[in-house]
Amino acid sequence: MSKKATQTMNQFLKNIGAGTLALASAPAIIGAGKTSHISYLSRKKYSANSNIQIALIGAGGMGSEDTYTALKHDGVKLVAVCDLYDGHLERARERWGKDLFTTKQYKEILARKDVDAVIIGTPDHWHKQISIDAMRAGKHVYCEKPMVHSLDEGPDVIKAQNETGMVFQVGSQGMSSLGNEKAKELLAQGAIGDINYAEGFWARRSPTGAWQYNIPKDASPQTVDWDTFLMNTNKRPFDAKRFFRWRNYKDYGTGMSGDLFVHLFSSLHFITQSKGPNQIYSSGGLRYWKDGREVPDVLLGVFDYPDSDEHPAFNLSLRCNFVDGTSGTTYLRIVGSEGSMDVQWRKVILRRNNEQFDNDPFLQAKASQAGVTTSRKKMLPPEEIIFEVEEGYQGAHYDHFGNWFNAIRGGKAVSEDAVFGYRAAAPALACNDSYFLDKAIKWDPVAMKLL
Repeated sequence: MSKKATQTMNQFLKNIGAGTLALASAPAIIGAGKTSHISYLSRKKYSANSNIQIALIGAGGMGSEDTYTALKHDGVKLVAVCDLYDGHLERARERWGKDLFTTKQYKEILARKDVDAVIIGTPDHWHKQISIDAMRAGKHVYCEKPMVHSLDEGPDVIKAQNETGMVFQVGSQGMSSLGNEKAKELLAQGAIGDINYAEGFWARRSPTGAWQYNIPKDASPQTVDWDTFLMNTNKRPFDAKRFFRWRNYKDYGTGMSGDLFVHLFSSLHFITQSKGPNQIYSSGGLRYWKDGREVPDVLLGVFDYPDSDEHPAFNLSLRCNFVDGTSGTTYLRIVGSEGSMDVQWRKVILRRNNEQFDNDPFLQAKASQAGVTTSRKKMLPPEEIIFEVEEGYQGAHYDHFGNWFNAIRGGKAVSEDAVFGYRAAAPALACNDSYFLDKAIKWDPVAMKLL
């Protein structure tokens, strides 16, 4: 290791703060090709100093999962559920009590004085309106990602949050993970130097993972409020596939980018404190799921992040596919001038660059001609440190709700308010626009508007 690299690593170890004790032996064990496993990431237990009564609007898969997670917290009670399908309401009463108030009209939820906060787990095309109506009715909001269905909807949600003062949290649950928090800390401490590149990947192939959700046998205009579902979009005859597999259609969903890229944008922006890219371009296609869907099942995106007070200019590439199941999970890799980080919600792998000598024979010959003495050295793997969560960690989803509840009870501000949520949603939505328009999209990440 060069003197400069050694000094940088020593400074990093010195600055690591709360992790100093856990890393006390690092200088002795960290070296070429050595790995240190460090399992010390932890979270203090959230405490409840007041009761919060919540309601769920949109009781499908994600809305129900949100509710299960929310109810793990002390001092939280579910009092009402809204959904447009009879079967979801029946299952809600089975899960959470036969006396639970249920309705197909979300405004009946908002009119209830016993509801302090709502979880919005509806299809994307209803996020904006319900969020605004809820905040103006005096309810705190946890809205599933992406925050909005189209780029022009974001400012209205931001305005409603500013004017009402209600606590608004976007549901990109990885935002509050220990992995993200550790990566943010490491980047700020200079562990990988200046960021110059990042990449992310998400893959699925199972039918459910690829949005081939089950369609109930009783799905019909008698059990589904189809007219309300279409109230703010294009009218068409009842179609059970569109209702239950809504992510496949542009009128209601936001495709792979709005469902999955938005998680990666949220994590990246949290870690780097970035406001977002200024140029977006995407490519892809419908390669495998020939089921009538309108959105691609393979999507590639490239993004230019400008030089800013928060970070130097860097490039981002994202990939997502429903064709190949080689990786059923996600990763975000951030590459800097002195190393890189693989960031997951439960783990961070930090790799520090080693000094390497060029083995290219041509360059060796040119150096010899120039009278420069070189020594051919073998390639060395980077130094690696693995940060893992403690046993018993309840996960990012639990933490994200804890963050929201603490803010409602008067604690710190949420990690993903309307401004942050819009800046994460915007490049995802612009990615879709780039795909369908077949052109690069110019975006002002500071002013949050198209150029």
